[in-house]
Amino acid sequence: MAEIYDVAIIGSGPGGYVAAIRAGQLGLKTVVVEKDNKLGGTCLHVGCIPTKALLFNAEVYDHFKNAADFGIECKSFSVNWQAIQDRKTKVVTKLSKGIEFLFKKNKVEWVQGFGRLAGPGRVAVTDAKNLSREIAAKAIVLATGSEAKMLARLEPDAKVILTNKEILSLPAIPKSMVIIGAGAVGVEFASIFHRFGAAVTMLEMLPRAVPLEDEEVAAELEKSFRKQGIAMHTGARVEKVTKTAKGAAVEFTGSDGKAQKIETETVLVAVGRAANTANIGIEKTRIQLEHGFIKTNQHMQTEEPGVYAIGDLVAGSPLLAHVGQREGIVAVTHAAGKPAEPINYLQVPNCTYSEPEISSVGLSERAAREKGYKVKVGKFPFAANSKAAILGVREGFVKIVSDEKYGEILGVHMIGPRVTELIAEAVMAMRLEATVDDLAGAIHAHPTLTEAVLEAAEGVHGMSVHI
Repeated sequence: MAEIYDVAIIGSGPGGYVAAIRAGQLGLKTVVVEKDNKLGGTCLHVGCIPTKALLFNAEVYDHFKNAADFGIECKSFSVNWQAIQDRKTKVVTKLSKGIEFLFKKNKVEWVQGFGRLAGPGRVAVTDAKNLSREIAAKAIVLATGSEAKMLARLEPDAKVILTNKEILSLPAIPKSMVIIGAGAVGVEFASIFHRFGAAVTMLEMLPRAVPLEDEEVAAELEKSFRKQGIAMHTGARVEKVTKTAKGAAVEFTGSDGKAQKIETETVLVAVGRAANTANIGIEKTRIQLEHGFIKTNQHMQTEEPGVYAIGDLVAGSPLLAHVGQREGIVAVTHAAGKPAEPINYLQVPNCTYSEPEISSVGLSERAAREKGYKVKVGKFPFAANSKAAILGVREGFVKIVSDEKYGEILGVHMIGPRVTELIAEAVMAMRLEATVDDLAGAIHAHPTLTEAVLEAAEGVHGMSVHI
């Protein structure tokens, strides 16, 4: 008879591996099934971590290019692309080995192979040699993640037509790049390759870049990108992409209805992601799908008894690593029979690591008004912040959207230096149901970037001191 586990998790990305570690901490006998020969999933190997490593390298290179502004003469420096790639790989490898260590520490087993549901309480695993085995578990967590969507009639390759995977392994910095899609992935890669010297053109079908963000944030990013020299076309519909001897030709219709054509060395397709639900055995279960994503309840349970889903698979859930991690904790805590606090998705921080950085939590100003709130807004520019002046930064702002009657913080939106770190204060304030007056009354150290949060809170009442 097969050994029975308390929890079997299919997928070792951020959601899967965090769920496994927490399950081990809760004393559950846990096994993880992972199709690759390493742990960490898309985020660690071809997503969040390598992308942010390249973004940091690009930031360092920017400091050298602008060193004279800070009184430092750098007469000779250059980009060693292979060394940059090697450093990225070293960071990823170290973190992947760290997950293996944490699995051993928490007595989590892992099996390499493709996992699929095989019936109530059973997971079938097929390894690289096409050999199969079954695992029995009282609870099963689906954490198979997502894949990049591709435009019709296009296939990614290693040199010209790229997704988030292929672009991370380019043998050299391309001279030019067209990026289709100006969401988080698109603008991050635009920031990387523009700073390394590529001529970058962005094509976004919707009326503005980063369409999930507050409209003022989107406008500020577009202004910054154009100032940097990144070509930005919004309301642009891609009609055709054709590979050529020198790369590709991208034909699109602009917002003015005119047909345009761009010759480029590389094309990055960043038009969203699709859930990895194919061939994982959900067809003969009660699991329900919504636009290809799995429907769950507040404890991440599917309609199939004993089966949970977390991360990028989940309908209505933001496709963010930290969301998958928290969903994994909710799922295995519930499976352990312990109280599991459901996620409040309005308190999930969203971060984009472009230059300038973007972060947000809660409702945008438009969304708050559409929900019927009487809104008061406080806004403070980093141009008036002393630490930003020290860092040589003039762009961006902090914007707080609040309810007029009680001062409830409905949303916080930031664009500028280190805002992906600053957003944590806003998340905590909203979680604790703090008001803008509570935020304004908290003493913030000087000089710091986070003073901009204080000033934005004061600005709700028109009382910002430094503007």
